Amino acid sequence: MIRVLIADDQPLIRIGLRVLIETEDDLEVAGEAADGERALELTRRLRPDVVLMDIRMPGADGLATLRDILADPTLAGTHVIMLTTFEIDEYIFAALREGAGGFLVKDADPEEVLRAIRVVADGGSLLSPSVTRRVIGAFASRRAPVAPNRRLDELTEREREIVGLVGEGLSNDEIAARLVVSPATVRTHVGRAMVKLDARDRAQLVVIAYQSGLVR
Repeated sequence: MIRVLIADDQPLIRIGLRVLIETEDDLEVAGEAADGERALELTRRLRPDVVLMDIRMPGADGLATLRDILADPTLAGTHVIMLTTFEIDEYIFAALREGAGGFLVKDADPEEVLRAIRVVADGGSLLSPSVTRRVIGAFASRRAPVAPNRRLDELTEREREIVGLVGEGLSNDEIAARLVVSPATVRTHVGRAMVKLDARDRAQLVVIAYQSGLVR
């Protein structure tokens, strides 16, 4: 059973997520919080598998609470998915950089929310490629300065290519089709790239790809 903590200052959002989660046999709501302080308190007490957390909340916001959760070694088994409206996408890149397992826009389809919870609980990261592409497109349009990862030179040409495609939001199956290789081969390259770049998860690969100029 995957236990989920919902942290959002909007009661309607919390209710909607609770109803959605409780319809699934393998998911359950461990608790709810309306602000960052309460979310951190409940996370430490309840040890949920996944925290669905709004980026902007009163008091300690989602980013500050995310940092506190990731800094607590006793919460290593808890993964965080950030919730946001797309209009505040400047916070999304910061959330991924801090180590969020992924992010959801609040108007995401119910199936996408459920898939995200399961993927992140299983140790995966990010969400559907469509959401990733929207976010990367938004940041790319801002022409942020490029800051290449210092370990980028350790990648093979194929690994650099695949990291760039991960940054574009392509799934392993889509990358495999693009490069005419097997999904297993893509998974191997992604895993090796994560080790070489010291990336905690696929989400950080997207950040590195964007910052290093591999996504254009």
